[in-house]
Amino acid sequence: MARYIGPTCRMCRREGAKLFLKGLRCSSEKCSFSRRSYSPGQHGRNKRIKVSDYGLQLREKQKVKRIYGVLERQFRKYFHDAARAKGVTGELLLQMLERRLDNVVFRCGFAASLAQGRQFVRYGHVLVEGRKVDIPSYQVSAGEKIQLRGKVTLIKLIKENLEVTKDRIVPPWLKVDAANLKAETIALPARGDVPFSVQEQLIVELYSK
Repeated sequence: MARYIGPTCRMCRREGAKLFLKGLRCSSEKCSFSRRSYSPGQHGRNKRIKVSDYGLQLREKQKVKRIYGVLERQFRKYFHDAARAKGVTGELLLQMLERRLDNVVFRCGFAASLAQGRQFVRYGHVLVEGRKVDIPSYQVSAGEKIQLRGKVTLIKLIKENLEVTKDRIVPPWLKVDAANLKAETIALPARGDVPFSVQEQLIVELYSK
């Protein structure tokens, strides 16, 4: 699956908010958004544009896409799947994104960032129910057990990540066994488990036109 490989901090500046795409490094003084919180580009500092309703919807969609690291085609597919399912479309969309395996690895604290979580999955370091799963978009189900494995250097890195992120709140739908590098999805994520501010109704309105 294709992925964005361009400048990361540029996306935070474009959305006007820290998206923590580099994990804990975004909290350092060297963070580009902290030094230049205005939009990127030659005229970013002096940009004064009245945002339309469509513009607000587009920015909200772009923000969520970038937080979860998915491109337009895949994000649109998530929306269509959510629209066909029974329930509130916006909430189902966020639930599907939260259930991505790379996101679960990140939320558990095994990875320092979502990008690193995706790397762990792609390199075959993640087991789901004892089977290797190397698809970052894999949708975890309630009751599934997840385990990380690898060489000594990788295990050391994961344990360092767990130590650094030990104060970060693990979502209530996940149960983490840090000592054994294991986790379990004890339920499906609810709307309140999404750890950032998002107005999903704007995304629904955008795609419903």
